[in-house]
Amino acid sequence: MNIATDARTCSGLQGQSPNQLGRLGVIMSDLTKNFINGRWVESPSGATFESRNPATGEVLGVCTRSNAEDVEAAVAAAVNAFDRWRKTPAPRRAEILFRAAEIMLRRKEDLAQLVTNEMGKVIAEGRGDVQEAIDMTYYMAGEGRRQFGLVAPVELPNKFGMCLRDPIGVVGAITPWNFPIAIPCWKLMPALVLGNTVVFKPAEDTPLCAAALIAILEEAGLPPGVVNMVLGYGEEVGAPLVEHPQVPCISFTGSNEVGRQIAIKCAHLGKRLHLEMGGKNAIIVMDDADLDLAMDGIVWSAFGTSGQRCTAASRIITHNAVKNELSERLVDRAAQLRLGYGLLPNVDMGPVVNEQALEKIHGYVMIGVQEGAKKLVGGERATDGDLARGYFFKPTVFEATPDMRISQEEIFGPVTNIIPVRSLEEAIAVNNHTRYGLSTAIYTRDVNRAFTAIRDVSTGILYINAGTIGAEVHFPFGGTRGTGNGHREAGVQALDTFSEWKSVYVDYSGRLQRAQIDVE
Repeated sequence: MNIATDARTCSGLQGQSPNQLGRLGVIMSDLTKNFINGRWVESPSGATFESRNPATGEVLGVCTRSNAEDVEAAVAAAVNAFDRWRKTPAPRRAEILFRAAEIMLRRKEDLAQLVTNEMGKVIAEGRGDVQEAIDMTYYMAGEGRRQFGLVAPVELPNKFGMCLRDPIGVVGAITPWNFPIAIPCWKLMPALVLGNTVVFKPAEDTPLCAAALIAILEEAGLPPGVVNMVLGYGEEVGAPLVEHPQVPCISFTGSNEVGRQIAIKCAHLGKRLHLEMGGKNAIIVMDDADLDLAMDGIVWSAFGTSGQRCTAASRIITHNAVKNELSERLVDRAAQLRLGYGLLPNVDMGPVVNEQALEKIHGYVMIGVQEGAKKLVGGERATDGDLARGYFFKPTVFEATPDMRISQEEIFGPVTNIIPVRSLEEAIAVNNHTRYGLSTAIYTRDVNRAFTAIRDVSTGILYINAGTIGAEVHFPFGGTRGTGNGHREAGVQALDTFSEWKSVYVDYSGRLQRAQIDVE
């Protein structure tokens, strides 16, 4: 494994708080504050927390630490803004989103460097994160003129029928740290263009990215109260947001454990809930696969973002005929990945997000060893040179069986398992045999095998001869089984999460018509 360590040679945002970067549009004091009713405000609690660079350990900024009182203020602002915002014509709402996308585009490099500093992913991936946010914002701006309903023939004479979308009200958006610009845009932009108002609770690991995004929406002209951001921890901010009686819709991306707790609360309170949770994604490599192509897809899918993607490939289901060659190649490629600070040139993989993530990943490595899995490479924290200052974990490859915990449970780190199989049918069965169902890939030159996989793989996303990551914003994103609860992000399907259907009947017959009763 190659190591890039000299962070001192890298220019960019390191050592600067985004509060000091006017080019990002964040105009605040040295404290990153909440955004409530169009104003940047501190929590009355006076409590704070720090945002740190996971590659270097340095403090990037200090943020206000909120509580239920702040949530109450944010919800009140969103409630008060809702009626005016929903009555704003959708094309006018969309123009604000379009301006926000234009601002993001102009500041893409600054935002990308902020993502790298606060979350840890390498700069190329930081740019991708921001570009996905830009794409989603442009796309949803288009929905300002495309929120199509339905007009259909009706059963009775002199009667007209149609259906159209209505906003739900206040949306509580709770987002993770691994895509700190993109995922908030997946939730905020469709909610906003439909006429909802939002209370946004970003991950406590990436509050500065969230503040930069909100500042852009403010600059784009979003009216006060339409979007409100409350910084802090899940139990102090997320829980009161979920439980608030004036928040009828919650959209959450995060762990299955927290998602299940939210689902129970929302079911009890009768709330609309969108969940996007874990994955245990697989790449199937058949005996006729192009191994060069497959290897590129495996390395990118398993170790991109240090494995901290819900679509990361943590299982490589490999035909026995190519298992030995694939294993040798993958071990060699993993060992040569260069770890380091993501703004340095030629770095392939950055840190994981924090100490807790390191401990979880290492714990799963120990579980794999105890279960009898064969560790082929990696499996430990990287501590050489400047890497000791950050949260780096060496790319890890096991050979495992399908029922081992490391083959069934989401690790969320740079760990993947080679699982040998004897046939396509066995590969598909192994793929489908997890509690998750987000993303699967298959490498094969046989079109019949490809279409068999399309028919039989039971995940929400399937790639043919590509890795498990790389969704596009105009297609629905989401999974089956324990990955979610049936809703989808992105595409026009995302509008269903944040809107209600209203059926409208206009009877101009001048007499009572009793629907099916009067149909002969």
